[in-house]
Amino acid sequence: MLAMVTGGTGFIGANLVRALLARGFRVRVLVREGSDCRNLDGLDVETAVGDLLDRASLDRAVSGCRALFHAAAVYVFWTSDPASVYAINVHGTENILDAAIRAGVRKVVYTSSETTIGIEGEGPGTEQHIADPDSVAGAYKRSKLLAEQRVLELCSQGYPIVIVNPTMPLGPWDIKPTPTGQVVVDFLNHRMPAFVNTGLNIIDVRDVALGHVLALERGRIGERYILGHRNLTLRELLERLARITGRRAPSVRIPHGVALAAAYVDETLRGKLLGIPPRIPIAAVRTARKFRHFDCAKAIQELGLPQTPIEHALEDSIAWFTRHGYVRS
Repeated sequence: MLAMVTGGTGFIGANLVRALLARGFRVRVLVREGSDCRNLDGLDVETAVGDLLDRASLDRAVSGCRALFHAAAVYVFWTSDPASVYAINVHGTENILDAAIRAGVRKVVYTSSETTIGIEGEGPGTEQHIADPDSVAGAYKRSKLLAEQRVLELCSQGYPIVIVNPTMPLGPWDIKPTPTGQVVVDFLNHRMPAFVNTGLNIIDVRDVALGHVLALERGRIGERYILGHRNLTLRELLERLARITGRRAPSVRIPHGVALAAAYVDETLRGKLLGIPPRIPIAAVRTARKFRHFDCAKAIQELGLPQTPIEHALEDSIAWFTRHGYVRS
C-alpha cells in the first residue's frame, strides 16, 4: 500500500516514515521546496514537492495513495507571525484532507495534540474531554484545537479519519529540536538552573510512530486516541535525566508568577525587539500552570499502543542530541 506522509521531515514524521517502511508500506513524503530533508537521508521513499496552502500541489501529491498520515504542523510556542500558524495548521489541514478524499484515500490518520484534551479537576485527561478554548494559550495550541474541531466535523460528514493525540515524545530525529526536546538539550547544556512545578506525560517517539500505524490498522473512524505513557512532574523528568547523565538536576523551584514575569520580559526583549524566539515563551509558562497528565488506556486497549520504558527514550534522546552536535563539550 502506498501511504502519504505530511511532516515526514520532522520529529514524529521521520519516526513514522521508518515505522511504515518496517511494516512494508511504500511511502511518499510531502516536502516543501527547500525543506531540510536530512531526516529522510538513506530511506527508500518517494518525495512530492508541495505546500499545504497550494491545493494543486496536494492533488498531485496524494494521487494513487490509499492512506494519508497528516503529521505536518507549525509547532512553536512563539512566533512573530501567528496568522501563518493558523493558515498552515487549520486551513492546510482542510486542504490536504479534502485533496485526499477526492483522490480516493481510504483512511486518514490525523496527528492532533495533547493540548486539545481537556483536563477536568486534577485529571488525568481522557479522550472524552475537549479543551476549553479560553484556557488554551498561544497560536499553536489554539490552531490545533480549531483544526481538530474541523476534523471532527469532517468525520461527521463521512470522512474516514482517525485522530491521534500524542503527548510529549522523546527520542531520535528531533532535528529542530521540538519544545520537549529542547528541555533535554537545555539540561545537557546546563541551561536549566531551576524549574516550575508542572506535570507532563512522556512517551518514546517510536511508540508514537507505531501508534499512528496501529491507528490506521485498528482505529475507529471519528475517534481520538491519546498516544502517551508515563505521567511525571517536570522535576521527576529532570531527576531521571540526572541519573542517566550523572549531571546535577536543578533544585530551585520557581513560582509560576515569577516565571510568567520572566517570560513577558523575554518575549519583549528577544521576541519583539530582536525578532528572535524567546527562551521562555509566555504560552509555555501559562500551559505549565496545570499538570498535563493523561489516561492512555484507550490507545493501549484498542490499538495495542506499546509502552516502552521512558528511560530508553531518554537515553536515546540524549545519545542522538550528543551525536548530532546539540550538546556543548
